[in-house]
Amino acid sequence: MVVDDQVMVRAGVCAIVGSQDDLEVVGEAGDGAAAVDLAARVRPDVVLMDVRMPGMDGLTATAQVTAAGSAPRVIVLTTFHQDAYVYQALKAGASGFLLKDSDPAVLVDAIRTVAGGEAMLSPAVTRRLIDAFAAGALTAARVPDPRLDALTPREREVLVELAKGLSNAEVGAALGIGAGTVKAHVNALLPKIGARDRVQATIVAYDLGLARPR
Repeated sequence: MVVDDQVMVRAGVCAIVGSQDDLEVVGEAGDGAAAVDLAARVRPDVVLMDVRMPGMDGLTATAQVTAAGSAPRVIVLTTFHQDAYVYQALKAGASGFLLKDSDPAVLVDAIRTVAGGEAMLSPAVTRRLIDAFAAGALTAARVPDPRLDALTPREREVLVELAKGLSNAEVGAALGIGAGTVKAHVNALLPKIGARDRVQATIVAYDLGLARPR
């Protein structure tokens, strides 16, 4: 599903998606409120969501769409190079964040990635987010959190390594355990901290004070 208040932008994105044999556009919306309603009716696998729109913005719409039962995955698309948007989008439940000037192949790749249950951030966005954390621009309150108590010591260790952007194999190598064991720990810790995927888990790790920018 494609959500953008600019008709030409929607048409362009729909053309890119529709050109792929394994992808289909099931709906379009021009604002956040319409997107929430349409998502409930057409039940897309992935939503491409603009940020700035009249009425309900894309971040609010993302939070409502991802809070619904059997929620779709959301990729936030924006022209704005602002770190706060990235952080807010991920906190709202987005599984991906791409700039609108990204190559069409990157967009198509991102759709397939998040549809498969993973998360997707463009390298430029990831770098800016980490830099913002390092500069203190996105500082979160470090207070006792019940989510920490729900994690086992090993799950905490795995979460710390995930926040470094490591794969399961790399986490396993760092902790001296197998990649399959890492996957089991990841599957166990995600619901405990209320995260849908690895990117969400990384945000939580920073919020809980378990991770620090390198």
